[in-house]
Amino acid sequence: MSQPTETPVPPAADPVASLPVEVRRSRRRRTTVSAYREGGRVVVLIPDRLTEAQEREWVERMVARLTRVSERRRRTDPDLAERAAALSKRYLGGRARPTSVRWVGNQQRRWGSCTPADGSIRISTRVRDMPDYVVDYVLLHELAHLIVAGHGPEFWAVLGDYPRLERARGFLEGVSSAAGLEWNEE
Repeated sequence: MSQPTETPVPPAADPVASLPVEVRRSRRRRTTVSAYREGGRVVVLIPDRLTEAQEREWVERMVARLTRVSERRRRTDPDLAERAAALSKRYLGGRARPTSVRWVGNQQRRWGSCTPADGSIRISTRVRDMPDYVVDYVLLHELAHLIVAGHGPEFWAVLGDYPRLERARGFLEGVSSAAGLEWNEE
């Protein structure tokens, strides 16, 4: 393995993008590039054979990827409520009007839950780092329960306009399977 080098990254508003970057080249690494945060820096692992221009390109790409993950982690309750309102308007004709939408850390077997009696929606913090279309699906699923109880044909018809419905369900099923959890949307 060759000596790590520091590659400057232009400053940005995001805390990840403003961290120093350490590039670690490896003769054993053939094709993959990866990055992670370590202490107060970003570490990018690249194959030794890459040119300096390719290194700069990969550093920029990997810092951008870590920035997106960091942005997902910063999602707040007000962000979630705003997103729910936009989704209700776009896909449910504005019919679902929750009284509260918030992240919760105590849901280990569910992705989200809804109490139609008081209009509250809770989304597991485990969903926070998932792709946007999955977060949207989980929110829409709970919003739909404000319109239709249960998971019958009428419920699924309410969600029918969401274009990534099956993809998001497949994603969650895969995550459940990998974690050894039972997949159940009840």
